Amino acid sequence: MAQGLDTEEAARRLREYGPNEIHRAAARPRWRVFLEQFRSPMIGLLLAACAVSALLGEHADAIAIGTIVVLNAIIGYAQEFKAEQALLALRSLTAPRARVQRDGFPVVLPAAEIVPGDVLLLEAGDVVAADARLAEAHSLATNEAPLTGESVPVDKSTQPVPQDTPLAQRTNQVFLGTAVARGTGLAVVTATGMRTELGHIAHLLASAEETETPLQRRLTRVTKTLLLACVGIVLLVGVLGLLRGMGWLAVLLSSISLAVAAVPEGLPAVVTIALAMGVQRMAARHALVRRLQAVETLGSATVVCTDKTGTLTTGVMKVRELWGADEQALLRTAASCSDASLGPEGKEGTGDPTELALLRAAAERGLRREDLEREHPRVAVQPFDSDRKRMSVLRSDGVLSVKGAPEVLFLLCRQGTEGAREAAEAMASRGLRVLAVARGSGPEEARLELLGLVGMADPPRPEAVEAVAAARAAGVRTVMITGDHPVTALAIGKELGIVREGEDPSELIHARVTAEEKLRIVRRWKERGEVVAMTGDGVNDAPALREAHIGIAMGRTGTEVTREAADIVLTDDNFATIIAAIREGRAIYENIRKTLVYLLVGNVGELLVMFIASLVGLPLPLVPLQLLWINLVTDSLPALALVMDPARAELLEDPPRRPDEPMLGAAQWRTILVVGLIEASVVLGVFLWANPSVYLERARALAFSTLIFAELMRSFAARSSTRLFWEVGAFTNRVLLGVITVSVLLQGALYLFPAVRGLFELAPLGWLDLALVFALGLIPVTALELAKLLRRWFRSRPAH
Repeated sequence: MAQGLDTEEAARRLREYGPNEIHRAAARPRWRVFLEQFRSPMIGLLLAACAVSALLGEHADAIAIGTIVVLNAIIGYAQEFKAEQALLALRSLTAPRARVQRDGFPVVLPAAEIVPGDVLLLEAGDVVAADARLAEAHSLATNEAPLTGESVPVDKSTQPVPQDTPLAQRTNQVFLGTAVARGTGLAVVTATGMRTELGHIAHLLASAEETETPLQRRLTRVTKTLLLACVGIVLLVGVLGLLRGMGWLAVLLSSISLAVAAVPEGLPAVVTIALAMGVQRMAARHALVRRLQAVETLGSATVVCTDKTGTLTTGVMKVRELWGADEQALLRTAASCSDASLGPEGKEGTGDPTELALLRAAAERGLRREDLEREHPRVAVQPFDSDRKRMSVLRSDGVLSVKGAPEVLFLLCRQGTEGAREAAEAMASRGLRVLAVARGSGPEEARLELLGLVGMADPPRPEAVEAVAAARAAGVRTVMITGDHPVTALAIGKELGIVREGEDPSELIHARVTAEEKLRIVRRWKERGEVVAMTGDGVNDAPALREAHIGIAMGRTGTEVTREAADIVLTDDNFATIIAAIREGRAIYENIRKTLVYLLVGNVGELLVMFIASLVGLPLPLVPLQLLWINLVTDSLPALALVMDPARAELLEDPPRRPDEPMLGAAQWRTILVVGLIEASVVLGVFLWANPSVYLERARALAFSTLIFAELMRSFAARSSTRLFWEVGAFTNRVLLGVITVSVLLQGALYLFPAVRGLFELAPLGWLDLALVFALGLIPVTALELAKLLRRWFRSRPAH
């Protein structure tokens, strides 16, 4: 056995090469997470309005705007902090300790103290503590799925391989973070820490770029449009006021009123609440959302790139086909020739995954290895190795059980091989790993009887098959990326429905893929304008997860590196949850869009009221505090209820949104302008009717309440652009009903207390006045509902 390093040399190398640790990206400080909630242009616009209001002495306005901004930041911070804490609970240490040869003796050391030149002592169950070259290998195989995506253990040997051999085929090396599946070995450490293959992936992770989400881009465009419109109208009104001889203070007051009217102060809170609601619904479905924007982004996805092993498949080898005349004898012999052990009820176990699959299949037929050992104990064992490609066990009854590669066993068999070669080739073409099983008499592995063939694979998750079909129906392409063999990948891809008959698999299935290639595949899809989601559980998936618009990691089988790179972590490792998240994301987008239209109709109505009044020289129909009340209470409360609307049943039948589709298209802007004009006409009409030159406070009170009731009633029509209120269902959003009731009561309360009336510059209103403004408030919602019926009628007419 190799002597290994002495303590003095090991200490010198530790100083030279540093600790054997993968550098983890520093966690975001809490203060930075909080400050990042203020980064959006809309928040900037509100902060500017808050500052100007404070400078002009409009302290009530400034406090109201500042409060809504801070509350929005607190909600966003709380959601992200909660997700980070949940992620910390998922963390697990990789190879915290390792056995090495030091000073000629085996010792157990912290993995961080391993240095190049150390000799690792490896046995089944160990997690490899560094990259190393094998000096000895005895039936050694390692599970490299987290690093390469290879779903079956890789047999190892000391036979040298060329330097440029792909990672998955470097059979004379073991790698940091992989696990020993069977056998024993000695390996000389060649690289530690960031110089390992795992460290190389960590570097790739740092080079992957985080991209702005579609929702962020769309909301930024809307905010810039509002900002330009706001500045333009304020300047125009200011110039007109000065030309008409108005004083500077009056012009400033008028401009502030217009700015308040133009900005939907409730929008940031609406978006945050919509995303937070989505986060809560996803948590109930076992999806941990680390970033609020992530759920909506997934709703925009047009391509889902997914790892195969452990994501689309169970990650556990299973016997899928048997070939032979006597399946009972076939499985009995296979179980007899195994070293693995099943746990209670056959669910878990220790040992080689291939042997565990054989034992499970045997146990399903009432055959347990423990019974075989008790009835006929072992006499001799020839272990499996990469040269012999077979294993044999001789038992006390003289029966020799043999299993191994078909091409090897066929040469040792004197009978039972008729049709076996063709069957083995057919199984292999379907992506199965094929083992031959034979038996004989005595210790010699010769003149054996072939009992049959066993075809094994890591099978698709049942829910993944349905999820892939649902994704296809929703217009979302599923792209499988795996480190597995191309034949295996294609077979699984066809079984899952990723590739159908007649379709070219080259774009949808990628096999023998490295971490760098996964990164390039994601970048290519992004360059084509697709919104890309990437799922995975291995370390080799992490850079691609970070590069994608949205990264999704598996919480149970996923590595710590992968979970930290992801936007969403599936705590139940269920691929089907992704499709549920796509539906949730689409519902969030739809709710945000209709709520934004609802808010902007109100803002346009207010702007037109104030602008037309300024243009024709009327007194201001609404003062800044009244406008803030409308925007922050009357508009925002129904808006918060609107974003809670349940998803439409047929939502996944719609094609994905185009990545360049604006949040507000021509149809939305048309609704905003037309309905805003109707609201403004009704409000200005009642204002003029009340004779503001004589009864200004009464005229303002009537205009204020008319606009309030118009906004509240219009929220019922805002729930759908095509279906009438009673078709959507009055009680499918009980929160909205409650909000409308509370808002009406709050509006009534403004007139009850003289001090409040004075603050809002209102005159008292009688019951007939309230009945009038309520009736006038029904005009915009009635117009919207009639427009839906009219459009429906035009569409139903036969074409001529």
